[in-house]
Amino acid sequence: MPLPETFRWGGALAANQVEGAWREGGRGPAVCDVATYKPHADPKDYAVHHQVTVEGINAALADQNDQMYPKRRGIDFYHRYPGDLALFAEMGFTTLRVSISWTRLFPTGEEVEPLAEGVAYYKALFTEMRRLNIEPLVTLSHYDPPLALALKNNCWVERRTIELFERFARTCFTEFGHLVKLWLTFNEIDGITRHPFTSGGIIDQTVEGSLDQACYTALHHQFIAAASVTRLLREISPDAQMGCMLTMLVTYPNTCRPEDVAATQAKERLLYLCSDVQAGGGYPRLALRALELRGVKIPFEDGDVELLAENTIDFISFSYYNSMTESADPNAERTPGNTVLGVKNPFLGSTEWGWQIDPIGLRIALIDLYDRYAKPLFIVENGLGMRDELTEDGRIHDPYRIEYFRAHFQQMIQAIEEGVDLMGYVSWAPIDLISSSSSQISKRYGFIYVDQDDLGRGSGKRYRKDSFFWYQKVIASNGADLS
Repeated sequence: MPLPETFRWGGALAANQVEGAWREGGRGPAVCDVATYKPHADPKDYAVHHQVTVEGINAALADQNDQMYPKRRGIDFYHRYPGDLALFAEMGFTTLRVSISWTRLFPTGEEVEPLAEGVAYYKALFTEMRRLNIEPLVTLSHYDPPLALALKNNCWVERRTIELFERFARTCFTEFGHLVKLWLTFNEIDGITRHPFTSGGIIDQTVEGSLDQACYTALHHQFIAAASVTRLLREISPDAQMGCMLTMLVTYPNTCRPEDVAATQAKERLLYLCSDVQAGGGYPRLALRALELRGVKIPFEDGDVELLAENTIDFISFSYYNSMTESADPNAERTPGNTVLGVKNPFLGSTEWGWQIDPIGLRIALIDLYDRYAKPLFIVENGLGMRDELTEDGRIHDPYRIEYFRAHFQQMIQAIEEGVDLMGYVSWAPIDLISSSSSQISKRYGFIYVDQDDLGRGSGKRYRKDSFFWYQKVIASNGADLS
């Protein structure tokens, strides 16, 4: 069965991992700008990856060099985007997911008027995308809350941040709404419980009470903000669509022992919390009870329940990289994958970073989500991070990446054949960029190689990998030719 003619193909980027130019045009510091390069961190210890202190933040701000803070330089997409977009157009992209840096418009998050240079940059970016027939899919918040708000009041723990985010979103919808018709609110909104500083600007040592309570308070405020700006979008740009964005963590019972099945069921109850709220319109009763048993109380205010119920999203987008298993055995071997740890599956292979490769898990994710919500889906992150070698003749041979995508596309197409309404697929990432957790570029995801090492050395020149030409063929055939 051929894919629909309207099916969107492309790639996904985040401002904090590609733009660089962290002080240009008056841009203020975001939490990503104090994320340090961690070449020797154990990938199993994500708590260390994301651990921050006020002292560490102040030391980072005092260090104006970008060598140990790779997200400050990114891959210089801020200046190089016309050439990079031309390469994406050459591959045949019909969609590109990008994000808007909040502090490029509002340096501290509290300003009343946006920076003119920031508005002009994004307007030029989206205009060029439209000229190349690449539709923008734009994330409002992708792991870069304003650092000033984090230091002042732990950002999303403070309910006032909703109002500030609404001002930012209104500016985006007003200034760019004629160019952007597909929006996402928060990238991997569930991530705030795993990396609270990166997602929500929460500094552990300044939290009053339990960190668990602070994370779910902040998550609730993000839910309210998402519903509020969804309502706002429909007022300002009624022909646009708003989606939510989840980390799809497909989890299997490690064995058929009832204890393992029960442990998996309990994990999935909170796994689906974010989509249940944003797509279903409210908190599930059992999820609330599970949080209550952990000592967490959701800080509802008057009107919250109605706001969530009346402003659900138009489509569900998600990232999918790997599956995992769950076990009641506290000593079961665990392995990392996209900022989480899961029990290792002996039937799957793994990357150097421990992420297990499971193409069938993508089909399972698609079917589960569509069966649960009956809303259109969009795969907005999926890809393989590997070490690539640039040969003397300027080539990058990456058959492992081609095989990864081929296997995942086969499962994606099968899910569509089974009845899933899938809007499109955008890979993470179409070009090498700075890794979210360890701030490496040597963990390369792209179809395009960037001549830059982990310390920022190199020409920055772009090279087409073998996978570039393979993906170009897949898009041209609308998924019919995966050979």
